[in-house]
Amino acid sequence: MSRIGKKPITIPEGVTVEVKDSTVTVKGPKGELSRTLRPEIKAVVEDGELVLSLKRETNETSALWGTARAIIANMVQGVTEGYQKRLQIVGVGYRAKGDGNGATISIGYSHPVEFVAPEGIKVEVEDNTNLIVSGIDKQLVGLTAAKLRAIRGPEPYKGKGIKYVDEVIRRKAGKSGKVA
Repeated sequence: MSRIGKKPITIPEGVTVEVKDSTVTVKGPKGELSRTLRPEIKAVVEDGELVLSLKRETNETSALWGTARAIIANMVQGVTEGYQKRLQIVGVGYRAKGDGNGATISIGYSHPVEFVAPEGIKVEVEDNTNLIVSGIDKQLVGLTAAKLRAIRGPEPYKGKGIKYVDEVIRRKAGKSGKVA
């Protein structure tokens, strides 16, 4: 029995949730998201809440029940508030420039790297070294931020590269000279 799956999802004002067959569609002020549930999971909207239940209970379906509930709760939060990840570029001469639907990043390669954000994701550049990835789909925001970070991840000696703002880079000691 999933403790998370049992909790009902409260639907805030201004958000509509529709369930057709096994597809859940959430519409809100920021946009619309939809997700297809597994056939073992049933969703019902009642009294301003979305309740998920199992058609048949096994160990696997219990885990999927909680996961489905968490994903739909994230969808509801995404269409009302949205999500964002902040990245920071560290290093001398490393910088970014925003251009429409993405960014051009100079990060120590022989050429600038062009990054095009997927549909529904917005990449903003502030101060040439701070990037903000925002959107309504939590999974897509995290994936886009991870792809940006993967262009040049932070290295452990000087900490240069692209890192999350709240990320702590474990530093290594460099070469230690000859000790007599």
